[in-house]
Amino acid sequence: MRIGLAQIDMGFQDKSYAKKLCEELILSGAKENVDLLVFPEMTLTGFTINIKEFGEVFETSETISFFRQQAILHQMAICFGLPIVDSQKAENQCAILSATGELLANYAKIHPFSFGTEKDFYTGGTTIASCKIKDFTLSPFICYDLRFPEIFQIASKNSTLLVVIANWPISRKEDWSVLLKARAIENQAFVVGVNRAGTGGGLTYFGDSMVISPRGKILACAKEGTHLTTFDISCEEALQCRNKFPLKSDRRPELYQQLMINKNEERSSI
Repeated sequence: MRIGLAQIDMGFQDKSYAKKLCEELILSGAKENVDLLVFPEMTLTGFTINIKEFGEVFETSETISFFRQQAILHQMAICFGLPIVDSQKAENQCAILSATGELLANYAKIHPFSFGTEKDFYTGGTTIASCKIKDFTLSPFICYDLRFPEIFQIASKNSTLLVVIANWPISRKEDWSVLLKARAIENQAFVVGVNRAGTGGGLTYFGDSMVISPRGKILACAKEGTHLTTFDISCEEALQCRNKFPLKSDRRPELYQQLMINKNEERSSI
């Protein structure tokens, strides 16, 4: 499968400008026969807490409609992010559309960033999503989720491609590549991380969107700024990695769960 990393500097809360950038990269991706094009978190706005103005209702979403038209026009699966609102609740979501515009996966970020202000405006999702594209079963995650290996372990029981879309700031740049590599090695899966570039909302971003092999090798890394990077990956490579070194068979999830229960009981008794 040919995957495209659509790293963009979408500015901040300017959908018209972001759409133009996306259209350009989608057209470039189509010329390079990309099967799945992945954009950063909150693709058309950059990370925003202004959910009153930029939050969208899923059924009438402008963002989903835009990317559905592009997916159908260019016959390409597209992964993107957007803020979704339902009454007083908002979720930071990632959607994946097929080359025919069908909604393949819809994931709500499980871990809003409480260190910042995200948790004040967004609630965490409660389910892991997955879908099938070409030979791959893949699962999407969003930014801060990358720091929580448990959900990646659950997803990789079936998925051999783990996708992380992000607005990851330059102040924590070193963590980005280390964590992407760790999630790949731990789960024996391809990991694709697509980060935004530029500035927005008072923060600076560095890009470094990349494809990581199941053994933790950086296979492709985006240049600075708005840039399309493509790379061909094979599901068979991930399966061979798991067959040759079947570490997942030694995992003891039931024990881990019991240890967690025991630890919580110890805390409650103090």
